[in-house]
Amino acid sequence: MKANFALAAPGAQGKKAAAYILTALLVGVLIVIALSGHASLGWRLALAILVAAVVASYAMPTFGKYLRKRIYWYTGTFFVALALNFLLPRLIPGNPVDIILQDVLAGITDSSAATALKNQYIAQLGLDKSILEQFFRYTGNLFKGELGMSLYLAQPVAKILASKIPWSVAIMLPSILVGWLAGNLLGAYAAYKKGIYEKVIFPVSLFLSSIPSFIFSMLMLLWLGVSWGWFPVLGGFDAQIISKQSGVYYMSLLSHWALPFISQTLIVIGGQAIGMRSMALYELNVDYVLFAKLQGIRDRKVTRYVFRNAMLPQVSGLALSLGGMVAGSTLIEIVFSYPGLGQQLMMAIRNVDYPLISGCTLVISITMLVANLLIDIIYGLIDPRVRTAQAEEG
Repeated sequence: MKANFALAAPGAQGKKAAAYILTALLVGVLIVIALSGHASLGWRLALAILVAAVVASYAMPTFGKYLRKRIYWYTGTFFVALALNFLLPRLIPGNPVDIILQDVLAGITDSSAATALKNQYIAQLGLDKSILEQFFRYTGNLFKGELGMSLYLAQPVAKILASKIPWSVAIMLPSILVGWLAGNLLGAYAAYKKGIYEKVIFPVSLFLSSIPSFIFSMLMLLWLGVSWGWFPVLGGFDAQIISKQSGVYYMSLLSHWALPFISQTLIVIGGQAIGMRSMALYELNVDYVLFAKLQGIRDRKVTRYVFRNAMLPQVSGLALSLGGMVAGSTLIEIVFSYPGLGQQLMMAIRNVDYPLISGCTLVISITMLVANLLIDIIYGLIDPRVRTAQAEEG
């Protein structure tokens, strides 16, 4: 009987896991359909994925509990971030209506007419309502996919974000990936080979990682752009080009993109090389490495385990960098006048443009939260120390 039970148990567990997964899929589909008139497709899909993940997590006794905790934590953090995203722009000194009407009001001598016009704009923008009413209106429109109109540019915020995000991603995504790969290879090589390699790679990496990014970008701008004239200085492309479908336009895009890309990539390489070198040196001196060498295990095999363990924090850093790449592009875009989301956010703050500020910061908040959640999930799957802690909790 015991033998039969032992054989039957895995099949029973498999059926239970399959039932949870099918239920999760069904719940996800029902959420997408049921909320079709109340939320945009993006929000419905996000909610369906989260709820389905929670239901499906019960099919995994140990990892499932870990996953549910992370989902609950980040969901709560999102709503806190959403409230701050709405409130903080309204704490900026100044009134957006005054900025919008400053030229119009300058030509009106009748103070009562000026006040009436100002009150009319305030009512149209909904700024005469209480903060609580504005917040519920904001969240209701947000989950319907409506981010409002920019007060200063008089364009839909969603349209502005859609036009600016690709510029930021075009610089930051290749910079992060190339810099991460090159920096980790250099750091690992310096830690393993030591000697002249470490004496060259470490000081250069330390310099690149220590200097503030905006100062380094300005130095690159002055040297390679102004003094030597190798690259265009400002903007995303030559404004004199009329046709945006010509080869000349794409060459202009590439030449304006090159200098910000080089600047950001060198900064990323420095930070990653320092981190990888430190982690690799630590792992090379851990007891298990010495024990493995005493056992006669080949050096190449030991080194493989060393650098695999050293890579775990670097993977975390990569995910965080990808999550924060939109926010991280701000200083680069300001220095080079690159038309990305970071520069647009600074203009929105300068003009006290509440909807545009909230739209920009919402994108930044969501990307950071998603990146952190994915890091926790990946760590829970690949890091044996986290898996051991899950098993002990289970």
